[in-house]
Amino acid sequence: MKMRTENVIRRLLMACGFLLLCASPAAAQSHAVSLFDGKSLEGWSGDAEWFRVEDGSIVGGHLDRPVPHNFFLSTASEYSDFELTLEFRLKGERTNAGIQLRSRRIPDHHEMIGYQADLGQSYWGALYDESRRRRILAAPDAEKLAQVLKKDDWNRYRIRCEGRHVQLWINDQQTVDYYESDLDLEQKGLIAVQIHGGPPGEAWYRNLKLIALQK
Repeated sequence: MKMRTENVIRRLLMACGFLLLCASPAAAQSHAVSLFDGKSLEGWSGDAEWFRVEDGSIVGGHLDRPVPHNFFLSTASEYSDFELTLEFRLKGERTNAGIQLRSRRIPDHHEMIGYQADLGQSYWGALYDESRRRRILAAPDAEKLAQVLKKDDWNRYRIRCEGRHVQLWINDQQTVDYYESDLDLEQKGLIAVQIHGGPPGEAWYRNLKLIALQK
């Protein structure tokens, strides 16, 4: 009877271990959803003159003409706590772009308001507050980022928003670890990709995958 009881306990412990493994962050990767099908802009909203699909990527901007102002291509759905991964590259000189997080469109205006994971010029890997506080909230160590950043090639962004904690990584190098101190700011909204107003340039985005984080 004692041996049988020990076997039952052992099996229960093994079952608990299996459940914990399934609940681990590594196991959660299997629940990632793709935000972009690689073929169309279905599920996204923006100006078709400035955003298109090319070679399995979302492309914002053009290399043959200046960008008159900021343009955004946004999701239809809103997100609060999530981990987003994507690949990006910029073409053109002085091209600037970014990924909007927990953001809103400003009514009757081309702008969006909210957090932005920044790209380009001196802003690679920084967290900017678009159209709200209009300033960099947190920025990376430029020397460390330079060791992993490929300015003329594809790079990987990893973005994690959990509660008031926002973290950014480029090519697995953490660039931002930010806690929002303003308790009045909404922590939910749209995700969007941007091409910044300025000289001719293109921002390419692909493999956008999102994991919703459970509270």
